Amino acid sequence: MTKKYFFLVFALFFFIALGGANAGATDIDARPLVVQGAMDLEIQELVKALDKPKEITFGSWTFWQGTIDNLPVVVSRTEVGITNAAAATLLAIEKFQPWAIINQGTSGGHDPSLHRFDIVLGEKAINYGKFKSNHRDYGQGTNPLEWIPEDVKLNLDGKRISFHGFEGDPELLKIAESVASSYQYGRVVKGIIGTADEWNRELDRIKWAHERLGTSVEEMETASAAQVARAYNIPFLGIRILSNSDPKMKTGILRQGPIARNMSCKSLKP
Repeated sequence: MTKKYFFLVFALFFFIALGGANAGATDIDARPLVVQGAMDLEIQELVKALDKPKEITFGSWTFWQGTIDNLPVVVSRTEVGITNAAAATLLAIEKFQPWAIINQGTSGGHDPSLHRFDIVLGEKAINYGKFKSNHRDYGQGTNPLEWIPEDVKLNLDGKRISFHGFEGDPELLKIAESVASSYQYGRVVKGIIGTADEWNRELDRIKWAHERLGTSVEEMETASAAQVARAYNIPFLGIRILSNSDPKMKTGILRQGPIARNMSCKSLKP
């Protein structure tokens, strides 16, 4: 087997395992699993794997409905960014009533111990683009490394609750770990997925996020999708592969950058 889109092959192992784990669960079997990816690069192999896919578009967001190994699956192209991810997730929940949502795709590394082709299973997804800054007068400049991270708030059952990130569903995480040995092209680890509408190439910024917030990787969708899923109490898990490596840190750069945007099947091979 080539390494072409191997992260999606890993995801397929995961989905098949889910189907077996939930055999006989009538209420779940009738509802689909939603699998998200922001770009064609991240979802096209999954769409090909669907039996009798039906393409459905709502506004700017496209979905493919079908089955994988007799498991009802909806593949969602969320488009890039936190607003797109939130909108696509809301539509997926309202239109398809999924029993679980998986957000997967490429990412840039924050943890220097991780390398290209390693996979991070999201124990937690955090919005690391939400900050407040202390007062500085004109002429005193700006220092983003001193900005203070803020929690995300949700109104649940009439109460406004603060979330310092959104945890991956324990059962989905357990199943993902159980099939991790099927993946032979890098490590599979649990970690924190950092989400923001940012393209970070400054190594000090990446180091700060990893040390201050514990982020393993960065991308632009997972925490936003997780937030909407939490509001609807839908089980959710993020899965992210490091797509590129920065030789100075031996870690990934943000996948939405100019190198990653031009990635082809060939460029995903080591």
